[in-house]
Amino acid sequence: MKIRIKNGRVIDPASATDRVTDVFIDLQLISAVGSVPDGFVAEKEIDASGKLVLPGLVDIQCRVREPGLTHKASIASETNAAARNGITSLCIPPDSKPITDNSAIVEQIHHSNQKAGNRCHIYTIGALTKKLQGEILSNMGTLKQAGCIALSNAQRPFLNNLVQRRAMEYAAGQGMLVVIQPMDQALYGNGCAHEGPLATRRGLPPIPEAAETAALAKDIELVAQTGARTHFGQISCARSVDMIRQAKKDGLPVSADASMHQLFLTDFDIDNFDTRKLVIPPLRSEQDKHALRAGLADGTIDCICSDHQPHDADAKLKPFPSAEPGISSLDVFLPLLFKLVEEGVLPLAEAIAKVTQHPARIFGLPAGQIAPGELADLIIVDDQQSYSCRSEEFLSAGKNNAFEGWDFSTRVEHSIIAGKPID
Repeated sequence: MKIRIKNGRVIDPASATDRVTDVFIDLQLISAVGSVPDGFVAEKEIDASGKLVLPGLVDIQCRVREPGLTHKASIASETNAAARNGITSLCIPPDSKPITDNSAIVEQIHHSNQKAGNRCHIYTIGALTKKLQGEILSNMGTLKQAGCIALSNAQRPFLNNLVQRRAMEYAAGQGMLVVIQPMDQALYGNGCAHEGPLATRRGLPPIPEAAETAALAKDIELVAQTGARTHFGQISCARSVDMIRQAKKDGLPVSADASMHQLFLTDFDIDNFDTRKLVIPPLRSEQDKHALRAGLADGTIDCICSDHQPHDADAKLKPFPSAEPGISSLDVFLPLLFKLVEEGVLPLAEAIAKVTQHPARIFGLPAGQIAPGELADLIIVDDQQSYSCRSEEFLSAGKNNAFEGWDFSTRVEHSIIAGKPID
C-alpha cells in the first residue's frame, strides 16, 4: 500500500529532523520525506496536522508470557497492546517456558507472532547457557542463525565466574551482544524491598544496593577481560550509574538501560505494601531515581525499556514478600516518556532517541528512524490529550498497573508497522 502522512511534525533524532512535512510510504519502506516521489499516487492519506510523527518505539525488555505462561498473557495480546501504544519492536528475554536456548523455541515464538498477525516485530534474545542453568554454554552459533539478536542469562546466576567468562568469550567470538542484568544472588537473598528506612520500618526483607553494584563491578571486569560487547539492563542504583560512566570513559564496549518505572517511583511508593509496585530490582531511593535521570541526561544510560511483566490478578494478591514482581508497562510507556519531557529531564528529541534510535543501534535492529529506504515503522501521536490512567483500559492482558490514576497527556492515534496500518 502507498500511504501519505500529511502535515505532521516529523521528529527523527537519527537524522536530526524536526519539522512539519509529509512522509511517503511505498509497501514496507519509507520512499520519501518532504517532496512527493515521482509517480507516487497515495492509496491512503492520513492527516497528521497538529500531531507528532515519530519512529516506532523499540522496547528492549518485554515479557509476552508465551510460551509457557499464557494464563497471564500471550503474544497476541501483548503485541496488540504494544502496536496500539506505539511500540513497533519488542525484544523478548530468554526466560520463557521452555527457555529460549535452541532454534526450535525461536521458531515457535516467531510462528506464534505470525499466527497473531505480526502486529509488531518480535526479536528474540537467546540464552547464554542451556536452560539458563549457568553451567553449560548454549549453542550460540545456532541461536544466531535462528535469528537471535543478542544473548543473556536473564536473572539467572552462573555457576561461577569462569563459566560467565567463557560464555562472554564465546558470544564475542560470534559477534553477538551480551545482555546482563547485574545481580548477586547471595546478596539478593529472599529480599523484596530496597534496603533503607522504609524496609526497616515495615519489616520487609531488604535488598542492598550492593546486590547490583558488586555484580556490576565483576561484570565490568569480565568485559575488560573478554572484550565482549555488553549491555547492562535495568540499572537501578546511583553507584551503578557512576560505574558505567567510568567504564565508558575507559573505552569499554558497554551500554545500559533503565526501566521506565525506576525513573518515577521510589521505595516509599510501596509504603502501604502495594504489590503492584513490587519489582526486581526493587524501587530504590529518591537519590537513586535522580541519579538515573542524570545518567539519562548525560548519556551514561543509553536507553529506556518498559521491563513489561504482565500478571494475572492472583499473582499480586499474596502478601508483599511472596507476591510476584513486575509491572504491566506497555500501556504507559509512551505517556511516561512524555512526562519525562514535561518534567525537564530530557528534551523531546533526546527522549525519543532513548526509545528509538539508541536501542535500535545497540541491538542492531532495522528500526528507530524515519528516512528513505528504511522500514516504515511510524507512529502518529497526539500530545495534547488529557486523561487519567486506568488499568481497566489497558490493552495488555496484564492489569497490574503501578500508575493508577496518574494524569497523562499523550496517546497514539495511528501505528504503521512495515507499511501496514494497525487497526
